Amino acid sequence: DLQICQHRAPTCCTKKMEESYQAAVRRERTQSIQALNFELKYMIAGHITAFQEAFESLLRFAENRTSSLVETAYRPMAKEAAEPVKELFTDISLYILGAETTVESAVLRFFDSLFPLVYSRLINPGITDLSEDYTECLRLTRQDINPFGHYSKNMVTELSKSLWASRMLSQALSLGLEVINTTEHAALTKECSRALVKMQYCPHCQGLTLIRPCVGYCLNVMRGCLASVSELDAQWREFISTLEYLTNEMAASHDLEIALSGIWNSINEAILHAQLNGPQLSATVDKVCGQPRQQEGNLSSANIVPVKEVAETQTFVMAHTSLNNKRREFISYMKRSRTFYASIAERLCDGDLVMRDSSTCWNGQDVV
Repeated sequence: DLQICQHRAPTCCTKKMEESYQAAVRRERTQSIQALNFELKYMIAGHITAFQEAFESLLRFAENRTSSLVETAYRPMAKEAAEPVKELFTDISLYILGAETTVESAVLRFFDSLFPLVYSRLINPGITDLSEDYTECLRLTRQDINPFGHYSKNMVTELSKSLWASRMLSQALSLGLEVINTTEHAALTKECSRALVKMQYCPHCQGLTLIRPCVGYCLNVMRGCLASVSELDAQWREFISTLEYLTNEMAASHDLEIALSGIWNSINEAILHAQLNGPQLSATVDKVCGQPRQQEGNLSSANIVPVKEVAETQTFVMAHTSLNNKRREFISYMKRSRTFYASIAERLCDGDLVMRDSSTCWNGQDVV
């Protein structure tokens, strides 16, 4: 009653043993593919973590630098500006990790929150009554009177270009991991599991436990079994090319590190622009929002404190170098895995599974 290992000679197998063999080949095939995938998965997962750590390190550096700027140069509003600064960098981090947000909305929301503080603490430091309605009016007015000039738009442009590639790379790495996990658990067809039993276990039914499949026979069986997986070859090659493109984009002129480290300078220039145009802004705001209560005397111009470029710190240089090195290592490794899905049958037939140096092997019917 054998269904797979039928043979003219007497046999020591039963139908139940054939069923056990089918369960065994399914289990072994999954384990073999997992073993092949392990290094690639480990590399991608490791680099997802490494990239995220480097991103976070750069973001923390840029946030600390921006906070220091506000505390040093714009002390009257430092305490109240801490929250908008924190929110800006949280939004940037979420954007890189794939959240449904945009760089533009994050930056403009930051400047909306910043304007009431700049107006009431720096341009008109005598304001004592800053009600919720008046603050909201200032926030809404910011969009019309553009107190920060072209600096807010420039910041959006620079960050959008550099953060886009980081966001795409983060998503692409997660996608790569998902693809590998999916192919590991691709179900074997009934025909495939029967062919694998015939190749690996039918010799046992004749007492030939040491004989192994011929190389050509193994390749034919594996290619048939993995036809659906090897069809990913073209898409996988394209995926590797996309990773290469994204890493090059990140290292190009609109570099993530440069853009993040320049945030503090863009904010500084924007605040200075608003202060220098204080009288015109005050006249427009008075018309739109009315005049708030003020103390006697207006000290607006005395608060302009230009901040010079500060030297790069060791932390930033290390994070920058680390990210560049990780990019190079990673893309070099991934380029070597271009043929990962095209050569999967060859790699499964390599090693102990087939008979390579002997003159005899199993061809599915007999020893040849």
